[in-house]
Amino acid sequence: MREIIIDTETTGLDPKSGHRIVEIGALEMINRVLTGAQFHYYLNPERDMPTEAYRIHGISGEFLKNKPVFKDVAIEFLQFIADSKLVIHNAQFDVKFLNHELSLINQPSIELNNTIDTLAISRKMFPGMKISLDALCKRFNVDNSTRQFHGALKDAVLLAEVYIELMGGRQGFFEITNNNQQQKSAMAVITTSYKVDSAKLKVISPTRAELENHNNFLTKLTVPSSWS
Repeated sequence: MREIIIDTETTGLDPKSGHRIVEIGALEMINRVLTGAQFHYYLNPERDMPTEAYRIHGISGEFLKNKPVFKDVAIEFLQFIADSKLVIHNAQFDVKFLNHELSLINQPSIELNNTIDTLAISRKMFPGMKISLDALCKRFNVDNSTRQFHGALKDAVLLAEVYIELMGGRQGFFEITNNNQQQKSAMAVITTSYKVDSAKLKVISPTRAELENHNNFLTKLTVPSSWS
């Protein structure tokens, strides 16, 4: 099972107001294990960096001015995610921005129903509780001590660990696998232990009196019997 953990950083909250993506971080996970394969780029948004956004992610316009624009990495991005499920914290936000960027270069959009939204999962699991990425890291003892600013790649790494915990934890995954193996082993033992040589079985036939008593009992039953 291939899944892609994704996070983005942007210049603001709404692409319809002219805001753009400035960083994409994506990690490949197969069977809930990170493979080491990743997609990561800082992007030139072709606009200024608002102070409010800079305070969140610490990415300056000066730093981005020589970085590629989205269209330069779009095909590589689409090839990386392919048709895999996308794991995103607040999927509506990231997909909204990604689809805006894709629409500007006439590329196919990402379907929201092809995402796994860890924010939505957390909201159901912990109603009324804080469910930001930082809050979930604290809940699951995921070390985020180096997260002074938001960052797409570092947040994708943290989200991967949080996602595993939301799905039951790595230990739970291995326990299920081991239990299945144990059950198969136990059944093999049972099957082996109770094989019987039918040629050695002693058959005791009923007497005439026992058969007559049995038949008399069956005639008193009000429902059909398989013993007759």
